[in-house]
Amino acid sequence: MNDSGNDTTLAKALALIPSGCSIITAGKGDSATGMLASWVQQASFDPPHVTVSIKEGRPIQAIIADSGRFVLNLLGEDPGAMFKHFGAGFGPGEPAFQGLAIVENEWGVELATAAGSLSCEVRSSAKAADHLVYVAEVCSTKTAGDQKPYVHLRKSGLSY
Repeated sequence: MNDSGNDTTLAKALALIPSGCSIITAGKGDSATGMLASWVQQASFDPPHVTVSIKEGRPIQAIIADSGRFVLNLLGEDPGAMFKHFGAGFGPGEPAFQGLAIVENEWGVELATAAGSLSCEVRSSAKAADHLVYVAEVCSTKTAGDQKPYVHLRKSGLSY
């Protein structure tokens, strides 16, 4: 709870936390989907783990719960096309990758235009209010040249 009681101050303070933006993918074939995510962070060195936070009720959660796997596609400096494609989200069964160059692997879908990808196995999860936080071990990686990562700052720390 905000001690000052001022939601504007809280929103501004939380918005100062920078993040990257990624496309989390899970599933294969017709059941595969993806979503735009900004709450992603490296969590350990040895072995390497990441955390990702996904809002409850997103269709990708059921796929991750079933498979225990996902791919974290890291966006480069010019993420506009991916924001436009994944920004509204996809419902169950909607073709999330139509028109995109992709490669499927055993963890999910790699986007050809991503700066890099981390293929991950979920090791644990925890409920965090309206989100579920996954802790996942990085099992396989790819990078695409020397793209610099996109860094995201929210206008408000209280909403997307």
